[in-house]
Amino acid sequence: MSVCALCPRRCGADRACGVGFCGVGDRVLVARAAPHYGEEPCISGTRGSGTVFFAGCNLGCVYCQNHAISRGAAGRALTVPELREVFLRLRDRGVHNLNLVTGAQFSNRIAEALAGISLGIPVVWNSSGYESVAQLRQLEGLVQVWLPDFKYADRALAARYSRAPDYPEVALAAISEMCRQTGPFELDGNGLLRRGVLVRHLILPGAAENTLRVIDAVEDHLPVREILFSLMAQYTPMPGLEAFPELQRPITRAEFERCRSYLDFSAIEHGFYQEPDSAGEELIPAFDGTGI
Repeated sequence: MSVCALCPRRCGADRACGVGFCGVGDRVLVARAAPHYGEEPCISGTRGSGTVFFAGCNLGCVYCQNHAISRGAAGRALTVPELREVFLRLRDRGVHNLNLVTGAQFSNRIAEALAGISLGIPVVWNSSGYESVAQLRQLEGLVQVWLPDFKYADRALAARYSRAPDYPEVALAAISEMCRQTGPFELDGNGLLRRGVLVRHLILPGAAENTLRVIDAVEDHLPVREILFSLMAQYTPMPGLEAFPELQRPITRAEFERCRSYLDFSAIEHGFYQEPDSAGEELIPAFDGTGI
């Protein structure tokens, strides 16, 4: 990979000898691989989701809760065979699925690792939603459950908080491709997601209008009867937000109720929502190399 055009950034970095916008080179960096219980019930179940946290991120939101790894400053470098072994060890712990968190910057390596094994459990692609359709087609047939964020319908917010004014159209194209690959969502007899798309949206403080427009966009552009939607209220202010004073507080009950009420009256039929008291740093795992 001499000139990186892997993700929608197309930053042109030579990641063989440096780093891209995502903060990482071309070696796969993993910060944690362990059962995780903080996802939606259809993902976590009773035995946990086998979650692999990758270092780096091609979106780089200023408010990121996983900032300890998303800037690319942590994680152990793994070869493709070593990554494959991490996947198999997690599977052998009895988790419900293999949950790959923020792997877009390594999508080609991850596709290579997944192509070499049969896990017997669903593979979950847990992402920011800021991926190219070409990236996602590399993963076709290898991923059974797509778990994308849909962060912004407001281009100005996307530019201010993630330096990605094209986020709304990129994410809609990506999620549409995910829907094409899986078709309608499927739950097993225990209510676990075996196949399909679960779109997540995090309510940001002072940005309820953005959330309403996200709900509109899902209604207008995605097959709402075939997907799940998760309205998240867990926003937790992180250090380093001095330049963004509006983000230095949790969302209010009034903001949450406005968004939940709008969702209730939308055409979106299936999914989840969090209460605002779910916010807190206890949901953030320790990125200490566990399981690597």
